[in-house]
Amino acid sequence: MTPRDVLKLAKEQGVKMVDLRFMDFPGLWQHFSVPVSMLDESNFEDGYGFDGSSIRGWQPIHASDMLVIPDPATAKIDPFFKEPTLVLICDIADPVTREPYSRDPRYIAKKAETYLKSSGIGDTAYIGPEAEFFVFDDIRFESKSNTAFYKIDSIEGVWNTARDEGPNLGYKPRYKEGYFPVPPMDKFQDLRTEMVLVLQSLGIEIEAQHHEVATAGQCEIDMRFKPLLQMADQLMWFKYVLKNVAIRNNHTVTFMPKPLFEDNGSGMHTHISIWKEGQPLFAGDKYAGISQMGLYAIGGILKHARAICAFSNPTTNSYKRLVPGFEAPVNLAYSSRNRSAAIRIPMYSASPKAKRIEFRTPDPSCNGYLSFAACLMAVIDGIENKIDPGDPLDKDIYGLPPEELAQIPSAPGSLEEALRALMEDKAFLLKGDVFTEDAIEMWIDYKTKREVNPVKLRPHPHEFALYYDI
Repeated sequence: MTPRDVLKLAKEQGVKMVDLRFMDFPGLWQHFSVPVSMLDESNFEDGYGFDGSSIRGWQPIHASDMLVIPDPATAKIDPFFKEPTLVLICDIADPVTREPYSRDPRYIAKKAETYLKSSGIGDTAYIGPEAEFFVFDDIRFESKSNTAFYKIDSIEGVWNTARDEGPNLGYKPRYKEGYFPVPPMDKFQDLRTEMVLVLQSLGIEIEAQHHEVATAGQCEIDMRFKPLLQMADQLMWFKYVLKNVAIRNNHTVTFMPKPLFEDNGSGMHTHISIWKEGQPLFAGDKYAGISQMGLYAIGGILKHARAICAFSNPTTNSYKRLVPGFEAPVNLAYSSRNRSAAIRIPMYSASPKAKRIEFRTPDPSCNGYLSFAACLMAVIDGIENKIDPGDPLDKDIYGLPPEELAQIPSAPGSLEEALRALMEDKAFLLKGDVFTEDAIEMWIDYKTKREVNPVKLRPHPHEFALYYDI
């Protein structure tokens, strides 16, 4: 879509406002709106000014002026606003030099796609994320110097089997038994369908929707794979749509990886494949029908997985899910059908076009632009350097004897550990200036000061249960 096409769309749809959206560094959509009279073709080059110092992880106050430059290819009509509103996803630029901003996550994703093409390996990286989420009915939390608590509630919560609901009609999924009972056990079929229909109205292709394993409304909606940047944009729409559909139905959605104790967390298994001139490059005659290039790609992800986790599992809560011996794939191995491996080669279809690798460690708290870009850079590094992934692991990893399990590398055990791995293993990300030193340093600094240290400094409520009477 060209700028002229966007203006035509705005006129046809009776648009009153234009909503300009962009990513902050940690991964939340930001926006401001202008009347449609303030949009013309020149704005797609000149952009709009805003205060970059107020955005998390961005500019200092003495150099705060920044530009948002709308990308006409992203134009969509918002499905929730009262007045007809055109949404444009924007890139960020310096108003003096007009150079793209090095800390703009979308720019990093763009550079990753450009680097793939320049490498000669392929021309398109397809990404297919499976973002799991929870639907809750009530969430309350507080964190102060003298108190800290959270309280979650859900009509599906198994802890509510004895609650007086006037009347309580039962049918609440037991822990780890939410995959796939029909209604009335599954109480969110209609809600997920509403979410799917809104996503489809925005041109986002959906493959399936279903309840997930956990009690209390864990769900999944799967988008069809798309090129990296397009999928990162879609992931932002995906989160936006799900949250807003939930709110208008008096529910709340969270992509927090591990909100519940004693039940499954939410992952975001990320499917990756590389194509060239319309042909898939990961299909071949090696293990599980994958090509040698595909095996090298696996080798790259396994080699750099601990550093990738700083972007793909970027919260302290992520590592409540990534705990050895439980449901999450923390062991850095690969397999064709073994879901306890960090990388799986799906075997649903014999079609070469379906052949891809599935990185199962990531979770949906991530900034998709950064996570997908980091995964692609690891894949490229593996292919360029012919990194051997070793032998596949087709055993039940959790059933291995301790001495054999000790030989399998593991994902980081904390965000602090992942950030340290990123600090030590970042050269593959710096190729082609995809990630800059400045962006990586700011990511580590921001995460350490704003998330790691504040969590480390606070007493945990369970510590009172363990130690108050010591």
